[in-house]
Amino acid sequence: MHGSQKLYLPLLVAALLLGCGDKKDSAATEDKKATQVAAKVNDTELTVHQVNYALQRVPNLDKEQAKAASLQVVRNLVEQEIIAQKAMSEKLDRDPNVVQALDAARRQILAEAYMTRKLGTPAEPSDAEVSDYFDKHPELFTKRKIYRLQEIGITAPKEKHEAIRAQLVASKTLNDFADWLKSENLPAKVGQGVKPAEQLPLELLPQLSQMPDGQAMVVNSPDGLLVIVLADSQTQPKTLEQAKPDIARLLQVQARQKAAKIELDALKAAAKIEYMGEFVDAGKEVAAPAKKPAEPAKPAAPAAPAAAPTADADAISKGLSGLK
Repeated sequence: MHGSQKLYLPLLVAALLLGCGDKKDSAATEDKKATQVAAKVNDTELTVHQVNYALQRVPNLDKEQAKAASLQVVRNLVEQEIIAQKAMSEKLDRDPNVVQALDAARRQILAEAYMTRKLGTPAEPSDAEVSDYFDKHPELFTKRKIYRLQEIGITAPKEKHEAIRAQLVASKTLNDFADWLKSENLPAKVGQGVKPAEQLPLELLPQLSQMPDGQAMVVNSPDGLLVIVLADSQTQPKTLEQAKPDIARLLQVQARQKAAKIELDALKAAAKIEYMGEFVDAGKEVAAPAKKPAEPAKPAAPAAPAAAPTADADAISKGLSGLK
């Protein structure tokens, strides 16, 4: 699809979903109050309801901004309707790609509308639930850290994984490990950054929080292995009062996800589902792969002082910077 088609397709979909279908017969049109119509494009009316719907989706909009925003929304709706009418005149509504896009959008909107109505808003968690979560996750709160991490993404087949893990442990420095990767023709990409505990994967955080600076862990990735080097970290704890809003939101999200899964499982159990042809295997239950814990490794020599591993980690970031 050309760039121009990509640009206008979202507008077209939005217009066909929201901007069309408001044509009424002449009797109904005469009965409609003038205040219900925001604009007309040829014979199609754009309603105040459509404007209000769009405004509801603008976050943090106060009363002073609402007037100007509503005028802009009307302009946008008019432009969308003009394009949509032109598209209809050229029979783009029969184009297979457009039909698929409309069908996908309709299906998603209906699914989300059902779940929203069925599940409603999760109850606010109690103080006891918030405190319990706070106490069970010290790595996020009382022992929260800011981590400076370096990551080495290694593309490698499974039969090479054990050798890579063994070499990381055996290497005296991360530079030695990088040289070995090059000698084995194993592609590697390096990244680094500073992240607080809450921005890291929860399944890795407990182990990462216990690692000394300069240590590395090895994690399986879709195309190989990921070596995560803890260059250094700084403790920045959060109190219960500071963490309470974030915990409450998280618990609400978890409650909604759990309720959504229960509802979906019930709907699937009541439905007749049959997978066909090349997709027949989609109907088979996929067993969750056993999670292999991340394996810590110490690339620095055991006798090296505490500052040495950090220096080695810095050196590896420079030594691997040219790898793609």
